[in-house]
Amino acid sequence: MAKVGYARVSTHDQNIDLQMLALRGVCCRVFEDHGISGAKSSRPGLNAILRFVRRGDTLVVWRLDRLGRSIHDLLRIIERLRKRGVEFQSLTEHIDTGSAGGRLVFHLLAAMAEFERQLIRERTLAGIEAARARGTRLGRRPRLNNDERVAAYHAVIIDGENATDVAKRYRVHPRTLARHIERMRCQ
Repeated sequence: MAKVGYARVSTHDQNIDLQMLALRGVCCRVFEDHGISGAKSSRPGLNAILRFVRRGDTLVVWRLDRLGRSIHDLLRIIERLRKRGVEFQSLTEHIDTGSAGGRLVFHLLAAMAEFERQLIRERTLAGIEAARARGTRLGRRPRLNNDERVAAYHAVIIDGENATDVAKRYRVHPRTLARHIERMRCQ
């Protein structure tokens, strides 16, 4: 009956040390995923720990969101563990599925986490729509400004210059130039 830990950070810039310190204090072994989103179902460290744990073991995470980003994924993983006789424990939320109360708390917190992510998503989309309504351009700056687009269009379409040569002159890929020319033709 071993406690086995799982730690994950979404980006390589994030630090996994706090999770590792907490997990090493209670686990005999810790599996890790670096730079992998919790939204991805294929995570090498998670896949390895799911193969490693046996009946009677407990999979331990530092925080619930380290295991999965959606309630669906969390419930799927926890159910998979339960069917194999493996318990689940989250150190931060004090969840332990070894008891009925722990399972209840897990389901409530997972639902609240999903609700919070949906609120964040809705606010983000509303912010993007508001920015568009104000005329704010989203995304990166175009590779060619308006004057360059007109000059490139004129060079290729009117003067008959080679599109690859014009693209090199403006330091853009020929496909980028072709897209700009096509947009100008449609206007």
